[in-house]
Amino acid sequence: MANTPLSEKMVNFMESASWIRKMFEEGARLKKEHGAEKVCDFSLGNPDLPPPAAFKETLEKSAADRTPGVHAYMPNAGIPWVRHKIASQVQKDHAVSISLDEIIMTCGAAGGLNIIFKAILNPGDEIIVPRPFFVEYHFYTDNHQGKLVPVRCNSDFSLDIQAIRDAINENTKAVLINSPNNPSGVIYSEDSIRELAGLLSDVEKEKGQTIFLISDEPYRKLAFSGASVPSLMKHYANTIVTTSFSKDLSIPGERIGYVAVNPEARDKELLMGALNLANRILGFVNAPALMQRAVAEAVSEQVDTSIYEKRRDMFADILSRAGLSFTLPQGAFYFFPKSPLEDETKFVRLLQEELILTVPGSGFGLPGYFRIAFCVDDEVIKRSETGFKRAMERAASEIQDKLASSPLQG
Repeated sequence: MANTPLSEKMVNFMESASWIRKMFEEGARLKKEHGAEKVCDFSLGNPDLPPPAAFKETLEKSAADRTPGVHAYMPNAGIPWVRHKIASQVQKDHAVSISLDEIIMTCGAAGGLNIIFKAILNPGDEIIVPRPFFVEYHFYTDNHQGKLVPVRCNSDFSLDIQAIRDAINENTKAVLINSPNNPSGVIYSEDSIRELAGLLSDVEKEKGQTIFLISDEPYRKLAFSGASVPSLMKHYANTIVTTSFSKDLSIPGERIGYVAVNPEARDKELLMGALNLANRILGFVNAPALMQRAVAEAVSEQVDTSIYEKRRDMFADILSRAGLSFTLPQGAFYFFPKSPLEDETKFVRLLQEELILTVPGSGFGLPGYFRIAFCVDDEVIKRSETGFKRAMERAASEIQDKLASSPLQG
C-alpha cells in the first residue's frame, strides 16, 4: 500500500489476517442475507455454555464488595490472596509444590504468552511449535522480535519428537505446546511429554542451553471420556504454564488468566521479575481486579464438559456418514478433518455455499485440513448434516471430473 502512514508490517498482517475472523465476518454476512436460523456457523471457538452458577454467585458477591481500595492498583502480579488460591489449584493440576510467588495474574492466556515472550526473547530467538497450532502464535512471537518455527506432527496430530529435535539450534529459546490442542482436539500423551522433557534436558546438559517448555492450557479442563491432561511441571524444571478461564468458565470476554512458573526453573527470581515488568510495560499493568476476585473463588469450577462431549459424538456420526476422515478429539471443542480436496480452501468454499462455515487448515499451519468448532447449539449441528453430505458429493464429482480430464486417462 503506497504512501500509507501506517506500519507496513501491520498492513501486511491485516492482509493475511486470521482465517478465523475472516470466516466469522463471512458468517455475519450470510446470516444477514439468508437468516441466522439457516446458517451453520462453526468458525469461532466462542463457548456458548453459560458460566457455572458458582461463578455467577462469586461475581455478584465480588461486585457488591464496598471495601475501601477494592478497585485500586495492586502488585503487577495480582492480588496476593488470589494468587495463593490459584497456586493451590496449580499444585493439584501439576503435582508440584508451588506458591503465590510463582503466579502472575494476566489478561487471559494471550496476555500470558505475550509477557512470557517479552521476558525471554532476544531479537531472532526461535519458538518451536508443532503443527497444527493457534494462528495468533505467529503474531505474539513477532510482537517481541522472535521467530515461530512450526514443525510437523504425526498423522494423528501427536507430537513428533524427532521433528522437534531436528528443529533445535543455538537460537531456540522455547518449545510451545497447546494441549488439548486447538484445532485438533488432541491431548499430548504423558509418554510424549516425558520424551520431550528428556530431549530438552539432554540439550541443557550437553550444550548448556536452557530451552523453556511453554504450555498454553486454556482447554485443560475440557477433556472427554475420562481423559486427563498430563502435567509438564513434574517432568521438566524449565516449564512455564499459561492459561485462561475463557473456556472452562465460559467467560472469554472477561480476559482473565494467569502464568505459573515451575519453582525449579532456572533463574526463577530473575524470570519472575521479568514477567512482572513485562505485565506492566506492555500496558496490561495488572489483570482486572474484579475478575481476579471472582475467578479465585471459582477456580475449581467448570462448565458441564459432558455437553461438549455429547456434541462431539453427535458430530462424529455426522462427519462419518458424510464420508469425512478425522481424528476423534480428546478435548477442547474442535474437529480437524482431512479435506477431500487437496486445496482445503476450495472445500471450505463448497461448505460455505451450503451455508456451513468452517476454517481452512492453512490458518493453523497445516493445509489439507479444516477446523470445525462445535461450541454451538445441538440443533445447529444436526442441521448441518445435509450440507456436509452435499459438499462431499460435489467434492467427489470435482475429483472425478479432474481425473477424467487428466492426459493420463484413456
